[in-house]
Amino acid sequence: MTTSSTTTPNPGRLITFVGGDGAGKSTLATRLHQALTDAGHEAILVGKHTTGVPDPELAAYLDRLNELVYRRDARVAQVCGDHYWLLALASWYTLQDRLVIRPALAAGTHVVLDNAHHKILARYAVSPEVPARLAERVFAHLAEPDLVFFLNIDAREALARKGSFTSLEAGHAGNTDEDFIRYQDTVLNQMREQASYSDWLWLDVAGLDRDEVFKTAADELTDRLNLTV
Repeated sequence: MTTSSTTTPNPGRLITFVGGDGAGKSTLATRLHQALTDAGHEAILVGKHTTGVPDPELAAYLDRLNELVYRRDARVAQVCGDHYWLLALASWYTLQDRLVIRPALAAGTHVVLDNAHHKILARYAVSPEVPARLAERVFAHLAEPDLVFFLNIDAREALARKGSFTSLEAGHAGNTDEDFIRYQDTVLNQMREQASYSDWLWLDVAGLDRDEVFKTAADELTDRLNLTV
């Protein structure tokens, strides 16, 4: 008589990034994902346009929702208002969490999440139109990250790195550099407040080149999660 046993893989780790526009979150997320893969870890990189799931109908639905949320006319975005976009974003994050992130973690795959919801919380915290507590509640069910990197940099240096910005990145307050800096600094202060009472890993990236930021983050990944890269 033969017996068969199945082993449940250790759950994957969820790694996310917080910071203002131009802080270097996407660059760092991409490099850490590549480093994890090169080191032999099962890992996926999830961004704001990640819609790939095995079920083609669900994948198509997820893609249509992504198009509504992220690939829409800027004028439409402003007309719809803050409450609508909060709930639309919550819908998108809910489905990506349910259909992409949690299945990967359950299968033992590490998830590098480039576009975490924390920046959205910071933006709504400085919006007078929507109660901050409402914004917190609609994202409260999402998978809890194992490690959050907070890339701290002031808005002026971030703008120098970016070179250009969208109306959203200036809070729809204007189109000058000072409009971007004023709004981003306000949002950044909210992120710093979140960081002060959260177990985020604070990285001061001002004045550091990309290699230095990556090396620091990779070392912390090894120390905190025992993921050697």
